[in-house]
Amino acid sequence: MTVTTLEKPREYTLSGWDLSELLPEPSEALIEERLGQIEETVQTFVGLRDKLSPEMDPEILLAAVRQYEALIEQAQMLGGYGSLWFSSDTQSPDALNFRNQMQQVFTDVQNRTLFFSLWWKSLEDEQAERLLPSAAEQPDYRHYLEEMRLFKPYTLDEKSEQLINIKDANGVSALLTVYSMLTNRLEFDVTVDGETKKVTRGELMAQVYSPNPDDRAAAYQELYRVYGDEANILAQIYINRVRDWHSENVELRKFDSPIAVRNLDNDIPAAAVDALLDTARKNAPLFQRYFRMKAGWLGMEKLRRYDIYAPLAQSDKTVDFPTAARSVLDTFASFDEGIAAQAQRVFDDNHIDSEVRKGKRGGAFCATLTPKITPYVLMNWTGKVRDVATLAHELGHAIHSMMAEDHSMLTQHSSLPLAETASVFAEMIMTDKLLAQEKDPAVRRDLLAGAVDDIYATVMRQAYFVLFEKAAHAAILKNKSAKELNALYMANLAEQFGDSLEIGEEFQHEWVSIPHIYSTPFYCYAYSFGQLLVLALYRRYQQEGDAFKPGYLKILAYGGSARPEAILQEAGIDITDPAFWQGGFDVIREMIDELENIPLD
Repeated sequence: MTVTTLEKPREYTLSGWDLSELLPEPSEALIEERLGQIEETVQTFVGLRDKLSPEMDPEILLAAVRQYEALIEQAQMLGGYGSLWFSSDTQSPDALNFRNQMQQVFTDVQNRTLFFSLWWKSLEDEQAERLLPSAAEQPDYRHYLEEMRLFKPYTLDEKSEQLINIKDANGVSALLTVYSMLTNRLEFDVTVDGETKKVTRGELMAQVYSPNPDDRAAAYQELYRVYGDEANILAQIYINRVRDWHSENVELRKFDSPIAVRNLDNDIPAAAVDALLDTARKNAPLFQRYFRMKAGWLGMEKLRRYDIYAPLAQSDKTVDFPTAARSVLDTFASFDEGIAAQAQRVFDDNHIDSEVRKGKRGGAFCATLTPKITPYVLMNWTGKVRDVATLAHELGHAIHSMMAEDHSMLTQHSSLPLAETASVFAEMIMTDKLLAQEKDPAVRRDLLAGAVDDIYATVMRQAYFVLFEKAAHAAILKNKSAKELNALYMANLAEQFGDSLEIGEEFQHEWVSIPHIYSTPFYCYAYSFGQLLVLALYRRYQQEGDAFKPGYLKILAYGGSARPEAILQEAGIDITDPAFWQGGFDVIREMIDELENIPLD
């Protein structure tokens, strides 16, 4: 793990990001040069094909993995450039063309190098064990090869795998690109001081945190008015996405269920996911209780779905980006100077795209391309206080990657459920610091309620997205219509909220506005997993203080170099035990109890 030291930062302002480290410019000559280098690496790798056998020298296997790693790094540089360029401007024909070109090139590369993983997965266990590199000398490569063999039962012959790659590139991947282009071009009407203007989704969603109930209602109504106009098309994209997912993974690869694919990708036992979702379902009344309490604090008989993120304090406070950047870095430094220095790298390398622009992808994300390059962060800064938490969250992802940057790029990335560990923890330390500094009961209540709102959005909301996906995948295979999927989603909301909220009919279109269920089916339980895990870890931090930090930083430093279950077992956590997940909800209950008991007189 690389150790860095926090230096006095300059003032950071809103900006786009600098992608020149990936590609100085997207000129035809330079692209051809890079593609030529990739082709040379591919040919060298393919040259190993005739040398692969169960009886070969284990050094040949090690050489093959190293060459494959070099190839992936070269591909990530160009492919990452295309993906980030397109995210920063989804309406740019040049960005779209470049990204599509790279997807076609890498599909070809993937097909030409497919022989290696197929050969490796075809070996008997005894044969593979003889060839595996030493865990003491090459732990990353050994883990990577062991993980690959987990997919052995679901792997097809080489020709079939190649056809699937081609099908994905020209089929479902293209369909998902259409979804991205359709949704990121959408504009929304907002009326301010009697004047109506066009805004992005990110700007519109800032209004759902407004102290004005009419603004909150108008924001949601406008969001789903616009998505409702596109709902038939977006629903058809989803229906075909689900059918493609089932045809490939359940019918051809013989996975037990659609979600089993994600569980294996995450290397998380199905029993752990079932325990998480079942426990979330049982705890739905906990948040229903909270929403009833919140209605009273806001002077309402019952909350509307529009109001669940309403602030308790009547404040239109905004935060400028330089102030937020300094606040986040200072908060990180109060926990650990090393992680603060890593976060500062993202700013100093100009790897953050923070400004709001038409055509830019909405939301926020962190992209790690190789261990040698500082991660990239995208967000859409609107100046709301909540944006500070988003900035801390995404920088937490970057810190997680940098903590693991001494690993191979084949093992740097953590499993999705553990990928939220640093990001959610970063939000928690910021909230805790603010609460410790604040003595005014009303302000403390608002801060604590904001934290519970965020936990709701990360735990319960995401778990119910996955419960909807499970139901929707089954319904689509029974030829249910888009209208019936809308009804299924409304039933999902009814179970989640009970009688604690009034839910407008426009929320039937909410599901078509959730990119994750399109791009990465069943992704969202990773958020619930990460938040509940962090609640357990944070409780330990509060109890143990500085003694907690080495163990926590070790979890981050693992990256994806060990199985998630093993990493957490080392920390004394059994993710298949429903009691562990209930412990996370017990922490949430204590927060709600504290809120209820804060005196305001």
